[in-house]
Amino acid sequence: MVASTHWLASASAQAVLERGGNAFDAAAAGAFVLHIVEPHLNGPGGDMAGVFATAANPGTPVVLCGQGTAPAGATIEHYVSEGLDLVPGAGALAAAIPGAVDAWLLLLRDYGTWPLGDVLSFAIDYAKSGHPVLAAVCRTIAGVADLFRASWVTSYQHWLPNGQVPTPGEVIYNPEYAALLQELAVAADSPGLTREQGIDAARELWRVRVGAAVEPFVRIPHRHSEGGDHAGVITAADIMAWEASFEPAVTATFRGHTIAKQGPWGQGPVLLQLLQLLAGYDDDQLDPATETGAHLILEAEKLALADRDVWYGDGMPPEALAYLLSDEYAALRRNLITERASDEFRPGEIPGFTQPPLPPLRENYQAPTVLEPVAAGIGEPSVQVDALSVSSTGRTRGDTCHIDVVDRWGNMISATPSGGWLQSSPTVPGLGFCLGSRLQMNWLDPDSPSALTPGKRPRTTLTPTLVFRDGHPVMALGSPGGDQQDQWQLPLLLRVLVGGHTPQQAIDAPNLHSTASPGSFWPRTWEPSGAAVEDRIGDDVIAGLERRGHRITRSGSWTLGRLSCVTYDPETGLLGAAANPRGAQGYAAGR
Repeated sequence: MVASTHWLASASAQAVLERGGNAFDAAAAGAFVLHIVEPHLNGPGGDMAGVFATAANPGTPVVLCGQGTAPAGATIEHYVSEGLDLVPGAGALAAAIPGAVDAWLLLLRDYGTWPLGDVLSFAIDYAKSGHPVLAAVCRTIAGVADLFRASWVTSYQHWLPNGQVPTPGEVIYNPEYAALLQELAVAADSPGLTREQGIDAARELWRVRVGAAVEPFVRIPHRHSEGGDHAGVITAADIMAWEASFEPAVTATFRGHTIAKQGPWGQGPVLLQLLQLLAGYDDDQLDPATETGAHLILEAEKLALADRDVWYGDGMPPEALAYLLSDEYAALRRNLITERASDEFRPGEIPGFTQPPLPPLRENYQAPTVLEPVAAGIGEPSVQVDALSVSSTGRTRGDTCHIDVVDRWGNMISATPSGGWLQSSPTVPGLGFCLGSRLQMNWLDPDSPSALTPGKRPRTTLTPTLVFRDGHPVMALGSPGGDQQDQWQLPLLLRVLVGGHTPQQAIDAPNLHSTASPGSFWPRTWEPSGAAVEDRIGDDVIAGLERRGHRITRSGSWTLGRLSCVTYDPETGLLGAAANPRGAQGYAAGR
């Protein structure tokens, strides 16, 4: 079974499964297709996070880290000297080392079964022979066309080759990226190499080719999101030195299930903290479609996200995270939840640790008066009607993709690729893609656990999830959506694990999330007591939440969450999948 945010990725991954490939072959094939068909949501220059379990060792979740680190030149001193108080949301100064491609190749080397060329064949074909462009991609290009014409000339040449924004359904191509993927496939098939050695040869070629193209190109100053022209700092040496990795997952238990996430270099433990907080309430209080359930969810989200913004970061001490996930801490924090909505930012304290400084709490953002901010991708949206959100200032917001796969043997993976949106930074000549902008997660404050630091991972919002029961993986799930990813996954888990819904019923049900925490994306503002809800939750519930003090934004009927999941019943062997109907783009497939 496969579920993803685009039907062509789901179809490609399912084709791999039908032809005998395993879940890891299939997920990688689908992910490389996502680079092609959802270029406004992810790209080869971006990043990814995955969590998986194997049929050979079903009780042990493993995290796949495709989050590149900050380059050696990405110092706070340099960014401040450029006149910045935040890492920009678009432009090469926001770029971490590209991590997605190496992560997928590492997964294939150690856990896949197919030759690399076969895995890449789907993406190569869609890039070389073309695919019908999404309406959302067209809207994204239209939103940044003026920037492309004026400053990002290589992006203009790539995305508007005839000087015109493509129309929905028009067949578009990416011959440069197709040629690069073909080079990787040829390198992996070199005579005398084993399958594993061949994939390592492809990884080496990737680093050489990308580094050689990126370093001289980003030295050319170009417009960034705050309105200034800056050169990037990433080098070929940065790209050559970084490798993707595997690491143990962080887990918590809830209603007889074990939930597995990545560590605090991402926001994954937020979901674990939320479940710990809500575990102390009765089942009938945890229905997200009721006033009580929605209120408890929103208040718990404020508390967990406040801890994220103060404590999380690459290198957070394990004992500090263990305390945040403890029953003792959950009980203390649960006492802060009352019948009224809080309008405070309330991170907790960890015994033996000095609390880092609070992040700037900026409710409003004033654009520079001299330099006009660029109309480029500045992060992920909090409320989206389609796969793209265009703000009142004309800035487009990127987003993310997701793919879940389970195979006939019980291998299961949840993965969230993101970054490297076509609107992240100028297209790199010879590669057919641009760099990502994940460094905007970092603060230019040396005392913050998320301080911009060379060699450290930015605290990503990517947060795939694996659920276990009795030592077996039973569900893989996730969603695009930046700060909302864990918040949108929470109602799905509550509806399935507590309410008895099927996964598809849970995905289809009305969703909600809090906006009462500083955004992870530039310009990093927040809305005290703020919450977004789908109108379908009902006027009575919304009125009740407003009486309690929540500042509600009605987002429309089908707008919040792009969830997908796959399931496995170890007792019967039955597989399942569910996909998001919002946007009419996600797709679940299986046999």
